[in-house]
Amino acid sequence: MAVAEAGFLLLSFVLYVLLSSSFKMYKKQSQLPPGPRPWLFLGNLLQKEVLPLHIHYRKLIEKYGHVFTVWMGSNPVVVLCGYEVNKEALVEQAEEFGGRAFIPLNMGRVKGEGMATTNDTKWREIRRFTLSTLRNFGMGKRTMSERVQLEARYLVEEMAATQGQAFDPTKIITSTVSNVICSVVFGNRFDYRDQAFLEQQHIVAERLRFIRSTSGRIYRLNPKLMDYMPGWHKKTAALGEKMYAFIHEKVESHRQTLDPQNPRDYIDCFLARFENDQKSTEDILSHEDLVMTVIELFFAGTSTTSQAVLRSLLAMAKFPNIQAKVQQEIDQVVGANRTPGMEDRMKMPFTNAVIHEIQRYEETSLEVLPRATTSHTKFKGYIIPQGTSVIPLLSSVHFDPLQWETPEKFNPGHFLNEKGEFRKRDAFMPFSAGKRACPGEALARMELFLFFSTLLQNFTFQLAGDTKETDLMSLIANYRQCGVYPPVQAIRRPMCSI
Repeated sequence: MAVAEAGFLLLSFVLYVLLSSSFKMYKKQSQLPPGPRPWLFLGNLLQKEVLPLHIHYRKLIEKYGHVFTVWMGSNPVVVLCGYEVNKEALVEQAEEFGGRAFIPLNMGRVKGEGMATTNDTKWREIRRFTLSTLRNFGMGKRTMSERVQLEARYLVEEMAATQGQAFDPTKIITSTVSNVICSVVFGNRFDYRDQAFLEQQHIVAERLRFIRSTSGRIYRLNPKLMDYMPGWHKKTAALGEKMYAFIHEKVESHRQTLDPQNPRDYIDCFLARFENDQKSTEDILSHEDLVMTVIELFFAGTSTTSQAVLRSLLAMAKFPNIQAKVQQEIDQVVGANRTPGMEDRMKMPFTNAVIHEIQRYEETSLEVLPRATTSHTKFKGYIIPQGTSVIPLLSSVHFDPLQWETPEKFNPGHFLNEKGEFRKRDAFMPFSAGKRACPGEALARMELFLFFSTLLQNFTFQLAGDTKETDLMSLIANYRQCGVYPPVQAIRRPMCSI
């Protein structure tokens, strides 16, 4: 009898939880923009016709409009599609859409610190401090340009060593890009074969794969529960601990040799600021904020730009006529006896247009980095509750048929006028826009131009193996999903002495 009663109580409890959850989801649904019907508990998480959004958003727009709701478990996420919708939200209503949704980063002991914090006061202070410090260390100035040019020369040496044989450039490109942010954050660059350096890059790549995966979405559904269960998230948590230990060691080394009057790098500047905060009544920033912010800078400074450079090589190998035109412009403006500089960019409209088109032409999204409404927000006829997660789907902006002449085609002409001069496009948002725009935008733009132009000055890139007939979008998508880069050849151009 006791067993039967216990079974009845358990069944009643399960039914209560199901009904309660169902009621809460139904109540939230009635207040939000329409969207695909969610499953109980899971929401739209495992519905292949919904996620990932960058693949399915076009059909969702046809059915629900340019503002719709998807569900990550029992949590609603409002998705913004198209240029006009995103401009209105991110620029014209920047404050209302300027919050940061909680992001379970699976980083072990570090939770909710750094620039990923949901504390708006702390986020503003860290962002302001980071932008100021990066500027002081030359971001957007000649000193930073010289750092990137130096790293570009190391890159040329590494690629020249392949002697035209087919190879995977992922490690070389990632090391090159990562060294730029390392020189600012840590005060030094690393040898491309430094094992600790390579391990951190491996951690970045593995964590990025996890964050974008279905397993990553499931983890974000209920991280507290998932932490008690086995799975891929355990491996990435362990990798996160390794990265934490690496950064923590760097911070401690800096602390022991700190001269507040003569900061060597970003870590020194943060430590000096932290000391000043402790001496005053302010205590906004903490040691964990420093560690997490450095992790975020290292992660963002390594992954995003390196991926863009790698895509650029595929694009040039796929379109030899475009590659030849870029090289012709480089030869005319720069020649073969010096490294391209930022002063050359305005004289190279076609090269600049190609770089912009490479950034535009990628079907991906920032759905792993949602924003949040900071108040009850009236938008497009809906009242979006305060604290609701919001995804500005930038793929939908870059492929918006109302903004681009041939959105599905790789076309540098999108950024050239009838005279062949470079033209800016309002619907170009690779670094997002508004309050939460990427703080490293100036550095990333500099790196892309200098690395791309230096590589094309010195090499002609060709696809090798059986990937020659595959279209560019498929090459990029396969690399992003599988992590296997198509083999390429870097053929040394004649008359190059750099």
